[in-house]
Amino acid sequence: MRTVLPVWHRCLLLLLLLAAGAATASRDQPIQPVAQVDLPRFMGTWYLVGGILTPFEREAWNAVQTYTLQADGSIRTTLGFNHRGADGPRRQTEAPARVRPGTGNAVWDVRVIGPWKSQYVVGWLRQDYGLMVVARDARDYGWVFARSPSVPAAELERARQHLQGWGYDMARWRQVPHPLNRG
Repeated sequence: MRTVLPVWHRCLLLLLLLAAGAATASRDQPIQPVAQVDLPRFMGTWYLVGGILTPFEREAWNAVQTYTLQADGSIRTTLGFNHRGADGPRRQTEAPARVRPGTGNAVWDVRVIGPWKSQYVVGWLRQDYGLMVVARDARDYGWVFARSPSVPAAELERARQHLQGWGYDMARWRQVPHPLNRG
């Protein structure tokens, strides 16, 4: 006996398959970087407000990333945060970065451990340089940074939508608390 699905079941199944195909297609495409990053304007302090975080960052509170342009053109990246709570032990890591030529300063290679480099793509940057989304073609990690530890909910959702549109698994999203940076 052959089972025939009702029309609405078939339509729903078709929509689900199309959505899955679109998500897969977006994951197969490289992240498109912003056209140009003004490095001197970009440098300074950014608050990590959320993202698809690395294991090192997953229990971060009060996370602050600082970018410093060096005389040789490299960028020193420094991430500091409290581990596992607002009053948790402070952790800090530094990693040198280099801009990939021909990318408008929007794609970097960050040396995280020894000779291993990690891709860093500025995929979205608000015009006032107050909020940005950094992504990777691998869609394993992605970050939302702001110049202030407090980001209006609508702005944060706009940034999250970029990650989702690029094919990130938003079930892994974590917002980073900033109780000590709200002064």
